[in-house]
Amino acid sequence: MSAAEPAPATRQEAALPAAAWTPKRLWRQLPFFVWLVALWMLLWGQFTPLSLVTGIVAAVFVAAVFRLPPVELSGRVNLWWGLVFVLEFLVALVVGSLTVAWQALAWWQQPGAAVIAVRLRTDDDLIMTHTAVTASLIPGSLIVDVDRGRRVLYLHVIGVRSDADLAGQRRSVLHWEERIVRAVGSRAQLDKLRADPAAPAAGGAR
Repeated sequence: MSAAEPAPATRQEAALPAAAWTPKRLWRQLPFFVWLVALWMLLWGQFTPLSLVTGIVAAVFVAAVFRLPPVELSGRVNLWWGLVFVLEFLVALVVGSLTVAWQALAWWQQPGAAVIAVRLRTDDDLIMTHTAVTASLIPGSLIVDVDRGRRVLYLHVIGVRSDADLAGQRRSVLHWEERIVRAVGSRAQLDKLRADPAAPAAGGAR
């Protein structure tokens, strides 16, 4: 066998599809499908059997038709921190809705708005996506751009009138990143988060 010719084992591995859906891979992707279904229900604002079924159909359709590369999950799920994330998220939804409603009714003062940049501490596509979606779902903030290479999220936020308000918005985004890492992040990501509890701001308001 010449040096240029690949070994039989190598050829066999290359012949396997990159996204082969083995039982082990299906088990590792299960939390991702659960998250997609939950995200679908949150976007529709309905927690009904119909939204559950349509969410499952949408998740399967996206994975089967668009042939996206498989998302490699950490394999770690902390149910306690997952529950903490869900409860805090629901509280933030209510508080955010009431705050935006008050800002709309308070015609005698401008709520103030800005575009801020927040550099995340975790270099992971899935964690970044979850953090961005969570921040966008809470009334009062919306993701407008993402710099994947620098791990920076750009958000349009309302209700900011001072540097302290801007710093509070950045802390809020980093807080959601922390909660998500504690719930579904790897142990390496969790250790990095503990070693770097506060990330520097990526930039000022625009």
